[in-house]
Amino acid sequence: MFSIILAAGWPIWPLLFASIIAVALIIERLATLRRSKVLPAGLLQRVLAEYRQHGVSDAMLVGLEAQSPLGRVLAAGLRNIGSSREIVRESVEEAGSVVAHELERYLTTLGTIASISPLMGLFGTVVGMIEIFGSQSPTGSNPMQLAHGISVALYNTGFGLIIAIPGMIFWRHFRALVNDFVIEMQQQAVRLVEVVHGERKV
Repeated sequence: MFSIILAAGWPIWPLLFASIIAVALIIERLATLRRSKVLPAGLLQRVLAEYRQHGVSDAMLVGLEAQSPLGRVLAAGLRNIGSSREIVRESVEEAGSVVAHELERYLTTLGTIASISPLMGLFGTVVGMIEIFGSQSPTGSNPMQLAHGISVALYNTGFGLIIAIPGMIFWRHFRALVNDFVIEMQQQAVRLVEVVHGERKV
């Protein structure tokens, strides 16, 4: 592996740095964007049951907000439960916007890395081509410099694609996952508002 890095020349180092960041972001998002962590099963039912038994308390709201992103959205609705339906809905939407922004954290960076990695690889290719042309002289070509230029060109192109392809796949996957989570949180929050205001039973 180290011999490949040496053969690829100095343009490979920015790509290696980008790959380390991309892997770290993918691992972090995989750990954070788990359904059980974002949308705990049965949370809405437990919240409604506790609300019917004990009403709304500060301890309940604090515990709910600390539990999960869905809990923060539901807590925002319960915090304004004495207000009109429109105000409750607005508070839920505001909390949902903040939660959605936090769920999308680092996705812009991951998408940027996936987008620019082929360009960084192309830059390495250009550097390699310059070395190839530089190996030509009136007396002939330098085989060592020619081989090194070819290595720089091919390795950087390949490594750029190796970073970009999985990076783009995970970026699109995480974006779709966040969108699904946000829609489901909105649905559960609307159900909470309707139940609390007596517009539906469950």
